[in-house]
Amino acid sequence: MEYQLCPSILAADFWRLGEEVAQVEQAGVKWLHIDIMDGCFVPTISMGVPVVASLRKRTSLFFDVHIMAQEPTHLIKEFAQAGADMITVHAEACTHLDRTLGMIHELGCKAGIAINPATPVSVLENVIELADMVLIMTVNPGFGGQKYISYCTEKIRRLREMAESREKDLYIEVDGGINRETIYQVLEAGANVIVAGSAVFGKDIPENVRALKGIIEEYEHSADLRR
Repeated sequence: MEYQLCPSILAADFWRLGEEVAQVEQAGVKWLHIDIMDGCFVPTISMGVPVVASLRKRTSLFFDVHIMAQEPTHLIKEFAQAGADMITVHAEACTHLDRTLGMIHELGCKAGIAINPATPVSVLENVIELADMVLIMTVNPGFGGQKYISYCTEKIRRLREMAESREKDLYIEVDGGINRETIYQVLEAGANVIVAGSAVFGKDIPENVRALKGIIEEYEHSADLRR
C-alpha cells in the first residue's frame, strides 16, 4: 500500500502561495490537496481554476483536487484541463454519482468520492468499484483548523475492510483535524493518504513536513513487518 502526505493549501499564506508550495515539494511531498469551495455546498468560497492552472505551470506535484460544490459536474472539465490529477466529488452533492465518476475518468483523471462525517460508509456499496480513492472527511467541510471528529476513525476502519473484502486497491484519504497526535489513529484504522493543513503550513513548513512524513514512514515500515 502506498502512503502519501498531502498538504492542503487552504491553510497556506496565499500571499506566498508559490513559495510555500515549493517548500513542501522540496521537503519531499509528492501530493498537493486543493480545496474548491462554492459557498453553497459549504458556507465559504476558496479558489478556482486560475489558481490550479497557475500552480500547474510551476510544479509537477500530483494535484488532488477536492470539489466541495453542489452538483459539481459542470466544474470537472475545467479543473481537468487546468491540471488536476485526481478529482474528488462529494457523494452528497451528486445526483448521478456513477456518471460523474465516469466523466472524471474520461477526462484522464483519477476519480475520488468524498463523504461527510455524518454520511455512512454504506453509501459507497454500489460505487466503490468506480473510485480510485475515497476521502473520509474527519471534520465538517468548509473551514480549516477544526478538531478531529473521533467517530470517523471507525468509518475509516469499515471502509478499509470493505475494500479488502473486494480485493480493491483503494486510496483512503482523511481530511480534517490531522496533526502529530491524531495521525496515528487514522493510519492504524487504514488511511493511507493524509491531508494536513495547519499542521504543515505553520511556522516551519520543512520541519512540519519532516515530522509528519517521519510518522507515516515509520508506520509504513512497521506495517510491512507485520505482513
